[in-house]
Amino acid sequence: MQPLRRLPLAAVAALALAARAPGAHADGNPIQLSLFTPIQVVQADQSVSGLRLDLIYGRNANVTGVDWGLVNHDTGSGKAWQLGAVNVVGENFTGWQDGYVNLTHGRFAGLQSGGFNRSESMTGFAYGLVNVTMDMHGLQLGLVNVTDTMHGLQIGVGNVITKGKVPFLPIVNWSF
Repeated sequence: MQPLRRLPLAAVAALALAARAPGAHADGNPIQLSLFTPIQVVQADQSVSGLRLDLIYGRNANVTGVDWGLVNHDTGSGKAWQLGAVNVVGENFTGWQDGYVNLTHGRFAGLQSGGFNRSESMTGFAYGLVNVTMDMHGLQLGLVNVTDTMHGLQIGVGNVITKGKVPFLPIVNWSF
């Protein structure tokens, strides 16, 4: 099967899983469609549990499920596959965040892939041109990787662990 043909199938599967998740619709609307906030089906202060499509810019409290768009903004937390040019999460995020710019202002657990990835605290894998976090547990793979504290491995042209035994190393840096 060709890779582009798998994408719609993956989206349907992810939506089905999100819809069947325990409490999936208990605190959120199942579908959100947004041209740009405030022109959207579900109000910005409400949550979405299922599928959110942001054609230009969408903002909601919490998002669980599939979160796709140009600019995706969760003012609360997210548990999702978030795919967009810019992804912003105000609190904690669990899942896969993929975009040119990914910003999580709380704890991140999962995979962050993009041009610029930033989170306060991360457990998982950051893959991008520039990866920045305050506390990292896992792997950072990029041109430049920066963290204050590390329990894991950095691979890139420049690797910085500001509170590590060796604050800067090219190619590989680590702290366990």
